[in-house]
Amino acid sequence: MTTVPRQPPQDPPSGHMIVCGGDALAERLAAELRAVYGERVTVVVPSVRVTRQGAGPAGRVRAAALLTRIQAAVSRTASAPDDDGVPPPRVMEAPVLDEEALAEAGVAGAAALALVHGDDETNIRAALAARRLNPQLRLVIRLYNRKLGQQLENLLDQAAVLSSPGLDPEALDTTTTVLSDADTAAPALAATAVAGTSKVVQADGLLLRAVERTPPGPGAVADPGLCTLALLSATANDPAGAEGSDAGGAEGPLLLPDERTVAAATGRGTVVLETVSPTDVAAPNGSLGSRRMPLGSLFSRRLRWSVAGLVTSVLGLAVASWATTGGHPLHAGYLTLLDLFAIDNPAIGEPLARQLLQLLTGLAGLLLLPVLLAAVLEALGTFRTASALRRPPRGLSGHVVLLGLGKIGTRVLARLRELGIPVVCVEEDPEARGVALARRLRVPTVIGDVTQEGVLEAAKVHRAHALLALTSSDITNLEAALHARSVKPDLRVALRLFDDAFATAVYRTLRSAYPLALTRSRSVSALAAPAFAGAMMGRQILGAIPVERSVLLFAALDVAGHPHLDGLTVADSFRAGSWRVIALDATAPGERRPDLAASPDDDDPDRPAGLVWDLHPGYVLRPEDRVVLAATRQGLAELLRHGPLARTRVGAGDFRTGR
Repeated sequence: MTTVPRQPPQDPPSGHMIVCGGDALAERLAAELRAVYGERVTVVVPSVRVTRQGAGPAGRVRAAALLTRIQAAVSRTASAPDDDGVPPPRVMEAPVLDEEALAEAGVAGAAALALVHGDDETNIRAALAARRLNPQLRLVIRLYNRKLGQQLENLLDQAAVLSSPGLDPEALDTTTTVLSDADTAAPALAATAVAGTSKVVQADGLLLRAVERTPPGPGAVADPGLCTLALLSATANDPAGAEGSDAGGAEGPLLLPDERTVAAATGRGTVVLETVSPTDVAAPNGSLGSRRMPLGSLFSRRLRWSVAGLVTSVLGLAVASWATTGGHPLHAGYLTLLDLFAIDNPAIGEPLARQLLQLLTGLAGLLLLPVLLAAVLEALGTFRTASALRRPPRGLSGHVVLLGLGKIGTRVLARLRELGIPVVCVEEDPEARGVALARRLRVPTVIGDVTQEGVLEAAKVHRAHALLALTSSDITNLEAALHARSVKPDLRVALRLFDDAFATAVYRTLRSAYPLALTRSRSVSALAAPAFAGAMMGRQILGAIPVERSVLLFAALDVAGHPHLDGLTVADSFRAGSWRVIALDATAPGERRPDLAASPDDDDPDRPAGLVWDLHPGYVLRPEDRVVLAATRQGLAELLRHGPLARTRVGAGDFRTGR
């Protein structure tokens, strides 16, 4: 079994970044910090020796595979050209992520620490220990529980103030940041599966929407929306082509192009910013999550038709009785009910028509008894199974089939229901995290192994609009996608895949085999890593929009201290391929929300958003302004290297004084 060799003891570095984690997010985050931001990185991974003692064979294999990938990444980094003089990441194993392990990693002199273990409790324990070792340490914590995350932020920031009385409170805006990779990736994954739905970045009170446009016809000009965010790769419309990435060169996607490049790029699709508005998420009409139980849920359609037929026959008999006896209509109805319920009132001595009607009404009463019994049994069965998972209804079509109800699948399910999109879930584990949410929202769910025959068919995949394969296994996602395409060749498919080379091969193969169907591959860790890296650098990342296999970031930034922004007009501050100012916070500095990503309910719900999107190109950016930027990863890194945070670290003796 391959392990990372333990490195010899050395003096802990200072001003470096520490990443603690044991999955793909930790690996991508370390690579992001070094390759994009040029930071020195220490990676703390779980020890395989502990895994051998405390887990089964599957856990040992996963830990060994992680360490092998980390070792391979370190080897590639060490052999790659090192123009900036940044050493390769330092990798260390820790049996337990306690104060001793954090001290060995150099937390006391570190600039930031990211705790990205999949277990919330592990991250919380390590965060409390790290805050005691270094009160001014910038903490980025991965937590799935949103409410607990908000409380933890306040607790750790308060602890920093108490530990360092002289600490400037303004420095606490980015001291502790709690993020969720599921929340970061869910909007993009949900948007990928929905036709006509824009790619979105949701940050509670803020919603950014981007729309993918097909190439215009000859002589036509594509609608640029508010601004053009990207040009799609030249092979995006080629069935044999592959999704482009950052390393695609001129043929790959071009992020943040200028107007001249957009005009010259004939035959290439675009991603434009079409609408930007505050979120006003409300439950859709007729939501499956309603707590009221309609009549159709209590009784079957066949039973309802039976009752309707009996009621109609009784009304007809009452009318016939009134017509034959010549009495009052109410008296005729009363006699009909007496006959219906077999109350002793024989029609002896009455006309023949009256006697026949009494016999027919009695017969209807006999038919009513089994109908009433069936209604009672169905109602009891409905109430008994109200807490059970719904089965997909027979006539369902145009829905999204969601595979996997783990952390990612649960967030995507919630997002799809907020958008009012019909969903059918498939999950192998009946105790999975998202099963409770599916039950509460009354979303149809199939419990079973998606690789087994008949499971996807039970989810009505042959009438579905899209398939979202979000399990933690690349092979399972691929197998499900191939089987779904064999059932419905034009099905829209989005896969959660980690390995970029594998994702490219899958994409190219599926596009060649099904040229008329849309195929997308997404990596949750690739979508989330830029947000975690930006938070470690002390900046607020509002979200990320995937552009094929590349990522476009949206960040909130204060103009003060950034020479690439301060004193320049909006047009002059734009740098093609790097960053672009898309919005300005017009609220007075003293009245601004400290966190644009906060929910309006967390601050003043009546406070207006204050963001201006239709900026005049000639507006001069002032030091007191706060802007929203669309930026590439490299562009944001350049802004941060020349910002006030970078100069502060240089003044404190950071070794990268020439950068």
